[in-house]
Order: sequence, then C-alpha cells, then structure tokens
Amino acid sequence: MKQLFILLVLFCVSSISAIAQNEDKTVTLDEVIVKAPKVVSKADGQTIFPTVAQKNASNNGYGLLQKLSLPNLRIDGTAHSITAIDGRGKVQLRINGIIVGREEMLALDPKLINKIDFIDKPGVRYGEDVAYVINIITKRNDSGYTLGADVTSTLTSWQGDGTVYGKWNHKKSEFIVTYDYSGYKLNGTKETELAEYTLNNGDIHTIERDDVETLRKAHSPDMKLTYNLADSTAYVFQASLSESLNKNPGGYSIKDIIDGTNRYSSTNRENGKSSSPVLDLYFFRQLTPRQSITANAVGTYIATKSSNYYDEGAPYQYDVDGKTVSALSEIVYENRLNPFTLSAGVNYRYKYTKNDYTGDAFALTELNQNNVYAFSELKGSFKDLRYSIGLGASFIHYNQNEHSYDFCTFRPKATLAYDIINGIQLSYTFEMKERASRIAMISDATIQTNSMEFTVGNPDLKPSRNTEHTLRLSYNDDRWSAFAEGFYRHCNKPNMAHYERTADDKFIYTQINQKAINLLNTMVYASYWITPEKLQINANGGMMRCFNYGFDYTHCYTSWIYSAGITAYLGKFTLLAYADNGFRFLEGETKGYNGAYTALQCSYNYGDWQFSLSLSNPFIKNYKSAESEILNRNLYKHSVHINRESGSSVSLNISWRLSRGRKHQSVDKTINLKDSDNGIITR
Repeated sequence: MKQLFILLVLFCVSSISAIAQNEDKTVTLDEVIVKAPKVVSKADGQTIFPTVAQKNASNNGYGLLQKLSLPNLRIDGTAHSITAIDGRGKVQLRINGIIVGREEMLALDPKLINKIDFIDKPGVRYGEDVAYVINIITKRNDSGYTLGADVTSTLTSWQGDGTVYGKWNHKKSEFIVTYDYSGYKLNGTKETELAEYTLNNGDIHTIERDDVETLRKAHSPDMKLTYNLADSTAYVFQASLSESLNKNPGGYSIKDIIDGTNRYSSTNRENGKSSSPVLDLYFFRQLTPRQSITANAVGTYIATKSSNYYDEGAPYQYDVDGKTVSALSEIVYENRLNPFTLSAGVNYRYKYTKNDYTGDAFALTELNQNNVYAFSELKGSFKDLRYSIGLGASFIHYNQNEHSYDFCTFRPKATLAYDIINGIQLSYTFEMKERASRIAMISDATIQTNSMEFTVGNPDLKPSRNTEHTLRLSYNDDRWSAFAEGFYRHCNKPNMAHYERTADDKFIYTQINQKAINLLNTMVYASYWITPEKLQINANGGMMRCFNYGFDYTHCYTSWIYSAGITAYLGKFTLLAYADNGFRFLEGETKGYNGAYTALQCSYNYGDWQFSLSLSNPFIKNYKSAESEILNRNLYKHSVHINRESGSSVSLNISWRLSRGRKHQSVDKTINLKDSDNGIITR
C-alpha cells in the first residue's frame, strides 16, 4: 500500500504543476467566475450540487459519482460497480426516485443532472439491508431525442460490456429503449485453501486444495423498454418491461488435493442459465398542491437451471431447476403540512419459490411467503433543528412443507439534526430494524461442498433485530466537506454461521439464531478543493471493532479502513487517482478480507465523444481479491483468492452521446420495488 500512496503523492504534485502552468496562461482574463460544489447537510444525509467541471468531465452516471468522492463508497468507473467499503449494507441507486441498474446509469447524461441526494441514514421507506441511497435528480428533454453508446473493454483480459440506448420525447410522452451486453472469459482466478478438521477421536485431518487451472466465463444480454407519460405538476404514469438473461457455460477448476498422505487431482464443473422478465407499473397523482398519492406494482418471474459436478474423494453431481414468482405492490400518501410533511403507506409482497434439486442433492423446496409492511413518517424543522420520525410494522407469514411461522416486526427510526453555526451541524440517529436471511438459507435442501463438508438450509431460521446509533459532526462550505462520525450496532439473535461435526466425522455448515453481534465504527472524512473547478482531494479513515457472541464462542476483532483520492480537471483532460486498503471484518466465526483497490484514470472529451483509459491495481501481478479464515473449534480453514486479471489491469472506455431537444424538470418516482433472489443454495 505504501507504493500506492506514493503514486497518489506523485500524481498530486504533477497535477498541481500542470494546473499552475494552466493558471499562468489565464492570468490575462479580466474576470474569473469560480463555481465550487455546494454540499447541504440534511437530517438523513447530504444534497450535492455537482460542478460544471465535474459534469463536463463525466460520460455517464458512474463517472460523475466517481468524481464526487462519496464517503465509505468504492466507485469503480471501469467495472461499473459501487460497493460500501465499511460493510454496513447495500448501496441503492436511483434516478429521479426510480431504482436503476447499470443500463440506466450508463445511459445517464451527467449534463442533465441538477443535484444528488446522498442518503447515508435511509428512513423507514427503504428496503432492508440498505445502508446508502444515491438519488440522482435530472432534467429530461421536452421534445427531441437522445442516442448513445458506452463500451468498455479490458485490454489485458477477455472481459467487457457495452450499452446502446435511445430516448424519444414528444410533449408529455417519453420512450426509452436500452440494450446491454456484458461478458468475460477468465482463467487467472486461483484459490488456495488449507483446512484442518478436528475429528471425534481428537485427531486433526488436514486437506490442502490448490487450483492449478481454472476457467470462468459468462455472458449476459439485457433489454428494457420504458414508456413514461408525465405532466410535471399533475401526474406521472410509467410502464417498463425488461428481460435479463445470464448464461454461465462450462466453467471449471482443476485442483491439486493433498488429503493426508494421499495426493490427487479433482475437477469442479458448473454451468447454468437464468432468465428474468419484469413488468413494472407506476402511477403518481398530485391531488392538491400539498397532497399526493403514489402507487407501484411489479411482477417478476425468475427461471434458473444449473448443473454442478465435482469429484473430490468421489463423484458428486446435482442439477437445479428453479422457478420464482413474486408480486410486489405499494401505495403511499403524502401531505405537506406546515411545519412538517406526513407520509404513510402500505406494502404487500408475495413470493413463491420452487427449486427442484435432482441427482446427489435430491430435494424439492417449495416456499410461500407473504409480507405486509405499513409505515408512517414525519419530517420537519423548527428554527435550527431538523427532525425525522418514522415507524414501520410488518407481518410475515412463511410456510415450507411442514415448517411455518408468523413473525411481527417493528422498525422505529428517529433523526435529529441541529445547525450549530453556518456550515456546522450535529446530528443523531436511532433505528431498530429486522434483517432476514436469504431465501436459500431457509430452504430444507442439503448440498455437499466437498469430501468433508455440507451446506444445509434451516427452515426454522428467524429474522434478527438490529439496533443502531449514529452520531455525526459535519462541516460544509464552498471548498470543504468534512465530518466525524461514531456508529454502533447491536444485533440481537442474529443469523450466524454454525458448524456441526457429525458422528461419522462430516462437517455441516448452516445458520442458526445465536446470541449477538455488536459493531463499533468510528471514522473521519474530508474533501477539499485546492483550486476550485481544477483540483480536488479527499480522504477518509476509520476503525472498526467487531464483537461476536455465539452459543459456544466469543470472537472479537479490530480493523482499520482508509482511502484517498485526487481529481484534476485540465480542460478537455481529466486525471483521477484513488486507493483504499480494502475491507476487513469478523462476522460469527468467519474472518474476512476484501482486497485493496487502486485506480489511475485519464479521460479526454472530444465533442460528443469521450475516451477514458484506466489502470487498476498497478505493479501487482497476483492481485489478492479476498482472504478468509474459519475460526471454529473443530474446523479451521484458511482461503486465499488470487485474481491475476485484476492486477495491472488496463481498460479502455469509449462513449458517444447525441442529444437534441429542450429540457424540463422531470417528476420523481418515489416507490421502487424489485426482486432478484432465486432462493438457490450454492456451493
């Protein structure tokens, strides 16, 4: 990591020198207008107004977010991904309130963006396990069209993706067509594993598993059609139909196995495909100047077929034929009273899952789940105090064969934010929420992982309850955006990994509700414009302390997280550098590490075209993407994942956009429903 930060320092020095030279060339100007980013603190996060330089230097939504230096987020403009490096939960992307994916982010024109709501304390309206919400507010063409394409190719390996899109607007109607294709064929991913099994007689049985040859390949075409009918002050109707396909043909790995005194080769093969059509209907109606009603209904069908084979110790093969049908609906009423805004709504979700396991993992899993969720929220202010108070309540009914349960949960949340003086704000947030395990882990299927281990679902697994406290002191002005924060989470009866040793010396992995998991996280963040509209730097760092209390163990762990970045805007050129040290954690009996990441990027704008060249993880031949340890008293396992394609990886991005037409503010879509869980246990 020292080499990586030396690169950042050298990059900073060279950028300042280039900017100084550029400044010398412009001293003859009679007037200079400085436009700096404006960051406004809110009770649930921040509102960010991107600068003209940031918009002009970006070719899609990912490119702009990468330049905003959002705290605790790793934004990879090449891989088109956004992850939370603090591990608190998922990142939810929205455009005008609509949950979006990669296709919409690549088709987004940064020049049409008005502002970005960065919500790092999501309210009761948002789904479970969502830690960050990024809502991008844009304009749209009133009459005209937009055509574009965005293609990224990794020059050092066989992987890439491309998107083409078209938007046509006429008065109140908008038609959108998007087609995306991505794929890869990689053979540089290797895993080494050391496993020590303590047997019933006290002996330790050791097995080493090392990949000597691997192949991973997949391709995914996706298409989406959208029609939007909107009156900017009265109503919005939107209908979208999408189809997502995913094919994984013929991936395999050959492992060198050292099992005690025996040594042999083992082959793993897997292939599969899935398809998921989705119909989404949305309606918004402004009843009065202060009152509105919003409704959304989504139907999803997921069909999955997969085949798995390995021969460690003995041949083991099974196939899965999976089908999932879900119906999701929500209706919300909002009244903007004085001095607060009241919102209330109800959400109903039905999900049916049928996964047929045949072969050596014979099982038929049929699950029915009904979930009714109601919520109400008040938001307002009194002088320098802003507040948000919400309460959600849900009823879950679940049945699977002879297993069933009814579960009631409550989700209270309160946020208070006080403006001490101009630019300085102190805020406190309290929240209680439930967290359910993945559908796959509550199935009653059993999958053999290797010659010694099995993965077993637990139909009696119950949701767990989290209690969270967040205290933050923030400061914002025209050049600075900074805060210091303390975060504490207590998880009561969490779904924690559980390992059992059977009488015949086999080891079972499952999940059960155990005692507690506590998490303490402290961090500081700062972003500063050294030269407005020209050079911006940012950094954040923090400490994470994990406490895990199982029925027969206590595990604690302390880790440090830090990142830094710099962006220079040099006319048509933009230079960017970013580095972080990865994410280290201990949950239950699993100690994990997600690899460090470094990116250097240079982009050039030429009319309607933009060209970007990126270098990821420079000077690293064997990039360690992940490392994990299992700390069970009867099973110790240490695994290291090496990804050669991710080390010193060079990627080229080319984007083109042609847009004609007048623009006006579009209406926000405030309800967003989505289902992508097929409920299948994986090895």
